[in-house]
Amino acid sequence: MCAEKTEPTIKDTINGAIEEAHRQVQICNACRYCEGYCAVFPAINRQRSFSNSDISQLANLCHNCRGCYYACQYSEPHEFNVNLPRALAEVRAQNWQTFMRPRALATGFQQHGVLLALLFIVGLMLMLFAASYFRNIGDGSGFYAVLSHSLMVSIFAPAFILPLIVTGFGLRAYWRAVGGQRISVSHLASALKPVANLENLSGGQGQGCNFEREERYTNSRRWLHQACMYGFLLCFASTVSGTLMHYLFASPAPYPLLSVPKLLGIPGGLLLTVGCAGLAWLKTKADASLGAASLWGAEMAFVLLLGATGATGLLLYAATGTGLMPLLLAVHLGSVLTFFLTMPYTKMTHAFFRFAALIRDAQIKQENA
Repeated sequence: MCAEKTEPTIKDTINGAIEEAHRQVQICNACRYCEGYCAVFPAINRQRSFSNSDISQLANLCHNCRGCYYACQYSEPHEFNVNLPRALAEVRAQNWQTFMRPRALATGFQQHGVLLALLFIVGLMLMLFAASYFRNIGDGSGFYAVLSHSLMVSIFAPAFILPLIVTGFGLRAYWRAVGGQRISVSHLASALKPVANLENLSGGQGQGCNFEREERYTNSRRWLHQACMYGFLLCFASTVSGTLMHYLFASPAPYPLLSVPKLLGIPGGLLLTVGCAGLAWLKTKADASLGAASLWGAEMAFVLLLGATGATGLLLYAATGTGLMPLLLAVHLGSVLTFFLTMPYTKMTHAFFRFAALIRDAQIKQENA
């Protein structure tokens, strides 16, 4: 999958987890019963041996649908004890910790995700609430009567841009580690399709996955992921459209119901809220031993934090013009700011790494064609 010269770039991940993943991947490569499943197994079957970089690539291709585990004849209690979803999940988590900087913060958040998320939200809520009441900074109507537009920009622009820079450097390190080449339009097109329809969340076969119902297939996780993904994109598009209206068309907020920001943001908030609530519920039903069990709390914290950005936005819109608006504004902005500041160190990272892994997979297919 990648050249030998890239091997030293992931030397920090050479430990028990990656060694165990090596062992299980070799068994899967010999068996090949699951070769019709998700993108992981065709990638395994394309080669005979695997470097640490190859294991990292396979780990980020895995969507943890768990179909392979329930189909496997070598899973527990067999002496081979194959549990590929867990093995790859642990390598995947270590990838995020290894490639993101500062590494101590990445590791700390994943180990204490719930506590850190709560502390960030509470602290940011207090900061924003204090700013709105102890300084006369309002410069308009609606939300801007509480916090000025210039203050919001000065807070949120760095909070958005800096985490993206950190994430970009992490992706660059990962891309070099797995031997990534120059990206073409065809590579992007090949990767965008499985991203858009999340086909790998159904084991690549369309019937659904086994995430929460063991041997029974269900598409619920795939649909809820789609709700989260498209809800987030709609909310982001709503923010972008509001920014363009403010700066290009001299049309500042608040916006009426039948405006582009609201027509994008309200459905986006609903999808995001419902999707995250559903995923949190499914997570309580799923077998924790088929994932990186030590990260369960951090992953749940991320899902709840993401859902809070959508839910508090809807509540804020409903409370516009009431006495609750300043408090809900602080809660919403605190949630959004927490989400962006912690983005490189939460499971949001998986979206970037998985997209990169799918692009690299498209390149490898083309190289082998």
